[in-house]
Amino acid sequence: MRIESPLCLYTGAVPPEWIDYNGHMNVAYYVLAFDHATDAFMDYLGMGQDYRERQQCSTFVVEAHVNYQRELVAGDPLRITTQLLGFDNKRLHYFHYLYHAGKGFLSATTELMLIHVNLAERHSTSMPLAIMDRLNALMTAHIQLPQPPQSGRVIGVRAKHPTLKPVVPALRWASSR
Repeated sequence: MRIESPLCLYTGAVPPEWIDYNGHMNVAYYVLAFDHATDAFMDYLGMGQDYRERQQCSTFVVEAHVNYQRELVAGDPLRITTQLLGFDNKRLHYFHYLYHAGKGFLSATTELMLIHVNLAERHSTSMPLAIMDRLNALMTAHIQLPQPPQSGRVIGVRAKHPTLKPVVPALRWASSR
């Protein structure tokens, strides 16, 4: 069986209610669109709603990073692709790319880390071997893909001039004498 590299499991269009006062898709709805793609990814791996009910296990997001590249507006068609970056017996590390499906430009990306959880105990637990086998097959197909340039990034304000140091006002301690 040939595995798509990267996977394309979610498509849709930007509904008018996702538009904010700036006239473009609100940041919260990018996360919602990515969440829909994650649901499709979990279904693909065999960890959808049926799995949750049968196994009493699911995945929880423990970290997410979103990068916004170019705005989308109401009615724009969207397509989200998914790339598996890594996994172990309890964690999944993957990346979504959100494209304008008509014009082809990259609109946003997100990098996610999920942990597999036993819902009864609310604690991490190992994934079943059948899921690990699917992940191994997917990783074999995705290992040749280039690492997304946005993955592993750290957010922060960097000084433009390395010789300039931030100004910190002197602290004045009130004397108790």
